[in-house]
Amino acid sequence: MASRRTLAQQLGVVADFEDPRVDLEQYTTPPELAATIVHDADLRSDIEDRIVVDLGAGTGMLGLAAALRGPRLVLGLELDPDALQTALANERRVASQTVVEWINADATQPPIAPPHTETTVLMNPPFGAQHDNRGADRRFLTAAAELGGVSYSVHNADSREFIEAFAADHGGTVTAAFAAELEIDHQFAFHEADSKAIDAEVFRIEWTTQ
Repeated sequence: MASRRTLAQQLGVVADFEDPRVDLEQYTTPPELAATIVHDADLRSDIEDRIVVDLGAGTGMLGLAAALRGPRLVLGLELDPDALQTALANERRVASQTVVEWINADATQPPIAPPHTETTVLMNPPFGAQHDNRGADRRFLTAAAELGGVSYSVHNADSREFIEAFAADHGGTVTAAFAAELEIDHQFAFHEADSKAIDAEVFRIEWTTQ
């Protein structure tokens, strides 16, 4: 298995959003964070020979990170067709041997039903910072519970109490969590600084069959 650092270097070719949409809270997952999540998942046997679903795939960072670790199949669901075109181009840049299928669909209403016990969900969902997007993280978690036997998701720091309660209400258990940092570049009119570091947390959740 390649190291986490090597994986992050391989993801350095992944291009960002050309025209990010504020309503979808489109921020690129940093290569280092994607590599950390996927490396940890791989160590727990949650990637190799499994079906990986990237919910809200954006430009494909998480799904392509997983594709480099030998899953059976990667499915990337993304509502924005422009982002999917970037993800497709990024797939060619990364050049993994894994079959990757990009699906233009609402990640919170996934039109797929892979085998629950053989599926791992990866996602960096909207935090719900925009008024019209409140509760988006809940909708993404609900979809993850329906699709996967296990999920890895990125949330605001200090979300553990909420995540544990939500998981328990939907047949899930938080089995691991670790702190992370998201570096957000200036890309929307309301951003005041050139970049800003946001404290976040990654949660691994095991879900029972729905």
